[in-house]
Amino acid sequence: MERTIEEKIYAGVLGKILGVYHGRPVEGWTYERIMETFGEIDYFVNDRMKLPIVLPDDDISGTFAFFRALEDNGYPAPLDPAAVGRTWLNYIVDEKTILWWGGLGRSTEHTAYLRLRDGVPAPLSGSHDLNGPWMPAQIGAQIFMDAFAMASPGDPDRAAQMVRAAASVSHDGIALDAAVLLGTMEALAFGEPDVDRLLDAGLRYVSDRHLLRVVGDIREQCAATDDWHRVRAWIAANHGYAHYDGPCHIVPNHAVVLMALLMAGDDFGRSLTIATTAGWDTDCNAGNVGCLNGIRLGLAAIDRGPDLRGAVGDYMYVVTADGAAGITDAVRETRAVAAAADALNGRPQPARRPKYGFDYPGSVQGFAPCPRHDGRQAVARLSNDGSGLEVLFHGLSRGITGSISTPVFVEPFAAQSSFAMVASPTLYPGQTVTAEIDRPTGVRARLYAIVYGRDDEMLRLNGSWSEERDLLWTVPDTNGLPLYRLGVEFASDGRCDGVVTVRSIDWSGAPAAYEIRGMLIKSIWNLTPFWVRAWVSSARHFAPDFKYTLCISHPDGNGVVTTGSRDWDDYSVASSLDFSINDGAGLVARARGHRRYYAAMLRGREALIIRRRDDEVTVLSRIAVDPGAEGKRDLQFSLAGDRLTLKVDGKPAGEARDAAFASGGAGFIVEKGTVVADGFLVHAIR
Repeated sequence: MERTIEEKIYAGVLGKILGVYHGRPVEGWTYERIMETFGEIDYFVNDRMKLPIVLPDDDISGTFAFFRALEDNGYPAPLDPAAVGRTWLNYIVDEKTILWWGGLGRSTEHTAYLRLRDGVPAPLSGSHDLNGPWMPAQIGAQIFMDAFAMASPGDPDRAAQMVRAAASVSHDGIALDAAVLLGTMEALAFGEPDVDRLLDAGLRYVSDRHLLRVVGDIREQCAATDDWHRVRAWIAANHGYAHYDGPCHIVPNHAVVLMALLMAGDDFGRSLTIATTAGWDTDCNAGNVGCLNGIRLGLAAIDRGPDLRGAVGDYMYVVTADGAAGITDAVRETRAVAAAADALNGRPQPARRPKYGFDYPGSVQGFAPCPRHDGRQAVARLSNDGSGLEVLFHGLSRGITGSISTPVFVEPFAAQSSFAMVASPTLYPGQTVTAEIDRPTGVRARLYAIVYGRDDEMLRLNGSWSEERDLLWTVPDTNGLPLYRLGVEFASDGRCDGVVTVRSIDWSGAPAAYEIRGMLIKSIWNLTPFWVRAWVSSARHFAPDFKYTLCISHPDGNGVVTTGSRDWDDYSVASSLDFSINDGAGLVARARGHRRYYAAMLRGREALIIRRRDDEVTVLSRIAVDPGAEGKRDLQFSLAGDRLTLKVDGKPAGEARDAAFASGGAGFIVEKGTVVADGFLVHAIR
C-alpha cells in the first residue's frame, strides 16, 4: 500500500478515537446543558468531570470488532451480512460488551443480537419487517461503519456495499442510507478534500427521500449563515428527537455530523467542537466527524489545533471475547485496516511488523513517561518524526533514571466503565521481549514490567541493565498474576541531556511456560481481583475457587473462559479438572473469540477433540476413556502445526489433524453445569 494512503488511514483511525473521547463525557446531554456547563467544548472535559480520557466505548469497540468479519472470513467481496452477524456472535459477550443492552424492542443492537442468537440470520435480524418501523432507524449503523469505509480507499462502490451489508445486521431503511452516505464520503476523502464535492458524490448512493430532503435543507441552512448555533437551533426545531419515534434516532445526529463538516471548514479541532457541543449522541457524532476529517485533512490538520493526540497517545480498547485483542492502539488498528484494503485489492499481505514499531509521524502506541516511575523522572518528552519513538531526557544521571511504559492490560479505572471492560493481557510470563534502541554511549537500558499482585497492589519485575543496542528479556514467572505495563528504564553514570530512539519493541509465540498454581483467592468478599480479570468469560458464572484455582459454571451450551492472545500458536494447555455436574467440559485452545476454537472435552465416557466455527461444531476425534479415580481428571491438549493431541490422566485419548485455526488463546469450556480447575499450564511447543 502507498505510504500516503496508509497514513490517511491512520489519521482516520486516530480522528475516530479522538472524536469519541472528545464527545464521550457529555454523551446524551442536551445542547443547553452543555452550553450552560462548559460553553463551546474545545478540548477534552473529562478532567472536569473526574473521568479518564481513555475508557471502553461502544463506538470504538463496535467499529473495530465488527470489522474483523473481513479478516475472519478471508476478506470476501462482496461482504455477506450473515458473515457479519456471525462475527457479532463470536465477539460479543452477552450482556457485557460493545452494545447498549437496552432490551428486546428498545435497543436495535441488543434486539438484533437476540435475533441472531435465536438463529435469525442477518439482514433479517435488523429489518423493519421483524423489528418494526422506528427501532432499525437508530444511530448505530452510522456509528460502526468507519473501518469498512477506510478499507476501500478511493472505491465508493465497495465501501457502499460493505457498509450497507455490515449495518444491515441491526438496521434498516434510512439508517442504512445515512451510514452509506458517510461511508462513501470517507472512501472518496482519500483523494477529494472538498466536503461539498464529497456530499454530491455520496448522495448518489442514497435513495431515501426523507434523508435526501434533510441533507438538502442542512446544506441550505449552513450556506445561509456562519453561526453554527443558528443551524443547530433549526435542526432542533425541525428534526430534533421530539420529531422521531424511539431513542437516539439517526436523523438528528446525522444532521449534526453534516453541520460540523460543513461549518468547520478545514479546522479539525473546530469540527469536533461543533459535533460535541451540539449535544445528543456526542461521542458517535464527533467520532464520525473526526474519522472523515482525519482522512480528508490528514495528520497535519489534527496537529494544527489543540494537542488532542498527546493526551490520548494512540491508546484504545476494543472490548470483545478475544480478550488480548482489546488492548490496542491506533497504529495496530491501522495495520488491520490497511491489510484488509490490500487483500480486497488483490495485493499480498504485508510482512509482519513489530508490535511497537511507531509506524507513523507522532505515533507513540500508548507509551508515556511511566506513571509508576520511582523517584525523580528524567524523561522530559516523547516524540516521533516517523523514524521511531524519540525519548528526550533532562538530567539523566546517577540516582536519576528515566522510564517509559505502555499498558499491556486494563488500567485500574477502566474496569469500572459503564461499558463492561473485559480483556486479557497482551504479554505473559514466559514470553521473550526484544527491543531495538539507539542511544548515546554510556546510557544503559533495561526492560521491566509492572504486575497486579494478589491484592491488586502493583509489583515490579526488572530485566538486566545493558548498553547493547538490542535488549532481550524473558518475563519471569508470576504464578498467573497479570502484567499491567511494559516499560523501558534508562540510566547513566554521567549527566545526560539528550535523546534515545526506540526503534521497536516486540514479542511473539506462546509462552515458554505460563502457569497458575493452587488456590489464589484471599477473601470471599473479593471475587474479582485483577488476576481474575485477565480471563474473559462468556460463562454465566466464573470466579476463584475456595479449594482449587477457578470455577466455571454455565446453564447452557458453550460456556467458554479464555486468556492469552493471537500470539499463542504451538503450545500445550493442561489442567486438573473436577467435573462436578455437567454435560461435558474440558480445555479450549487457539480461541479467537468464543465461537471459534478447538476444544478437548470429556463427555460421559468419551474424550472428544472438536473444532467450533460459529454454529458448525465438528468432532475431529472421539475415543472411549476409562472412568477416572474419584475426583479430578488431568487433561493435556497439545497443538503443533495442524496436529492436535489429547491426553487424559497421562494416557493418549485422541489425535486429529486440522488447520482451521493457527493461533489463539486458551482456557476452559463447560456445557450445562460446572467444572472446577486446579491449576492451569501453557507450555510452548518449539
